[in-house]
Amino acid sequence: MLMGHVAGLGGRLRLDGILNLEGLTLEDGELTPGAYGEGFVDRRHPHTYLHELVLSGEVPLAGVRTSLSAGKGFAPFGTDDPMSRTPYRYPVNHHLAQILERAVVSAAVRAGPVGLEAGLFNGDEPERPGQWPLLDRFGDSWSARVTLYPVPGVEVQGSHARVKSPEHRPGAGPVQRKWSASARLERPLGGSPVSLLAEWARTTDAGGFFVFSSLLAESAWKTGPHRLLYRFERTERPEEERTRDLFRSARPHLDNAVFTTTRWTVHTLGWGVELLDGGSRARLQPFGEFSLASVASATPDAFDPAQFYGSRRLWAVHAGVRLGWGASMHRMGRYGAARDDGSAAAGHHH
Repeated sequence: MLMGHVAGLGGRLRLDGILNLEGLTLEDGELTPGAYGEGFVDRRHPHTYLHELVLSGEVPLAGVRTSLSAGKGFAPFGTDDPMSRTPYRYPVNHHLAQILERAVVSAAVRAGPVGLEAGLFNGDEPERPGQWPLLDRFGDSWSARVTLYPVPGVEVQGSHARVKSPEHRPGAGPVQRKWSASARLERPLGGSPVSLLAEWARTTDAGGFFVFSSLLAESAWKTGPHRLLYRFERTERPEEERTRDLFRSARPHLDNAVFTTTRWTVHTLGWGVELLDGGSRARLQPFGEFSLASVASATPDAFDPAQFYGSRRLWAVHAGVRLGWGASMHRMGRYGAARDDGSAAAGHHH
């Protein structure tokens, strides 16, 4: 992943961009319990090569920050992209808690401890890494988010979205209604940086015929070069009709292809260590994570998780090295007046 930005006019004009090469390096998806979309199991929404390219212009008016942003990126909804957070493993709720890689125009206003955002975008999800949003569908979906900053390092947000036919690219699929609420803390505790996130997300599809909910809490604590993390998640996700390759869903997706809902409960523990001095532009962080997941079906007679996944209890171990060079990762999905770098993903180097 290559990330960069260009700023001018004293920071009032800014262009944020991300190239994401998962389409080349994770061609078959990531083997991660319960995650759908980017996962090896039902790989259907791969991240696109141009993950984000958004131009923002900000104008202060009587002490109030106002901005307008346009490009390809995140709709003003939900929480930060999981790749900018501490855990390596993607949560199951990625497509419930974020709306990404859309052609979006959004406006933001920030007055003291209150921020407001609203945006228009296209509803369709990408189906291939090189795919672009359907511009003739721009404006068929919208979202709005309110964020409170009661004290430094604390952030509370609530958001709502109406997304038309996300799973059927031509636009004949049902409408999704999405809600999100979260609270996050990024501040030192006893001299050690601590980050906490608690979020709730809910998506209704086809007028409420399908309902998917999620609860997630994650924490990270850094002491010296070491970072420890824990995440708890309980998320409901659709199980869909599969092709002859059981790891792929039938496309295009229609609402009658969903035949049950599964509930995933996942515990993740992780550890990482910074091997280079904090003053270096290069970063080297070996890490390891262990996840234990349990899965249950809303209709056991229609779908047996033990038969499909091999067991109702699954575990996974991830080990690797994070390499990085240059500036810190910026917060994806926060543009213009909605940017708050003080409580951003500072130090979350990937």
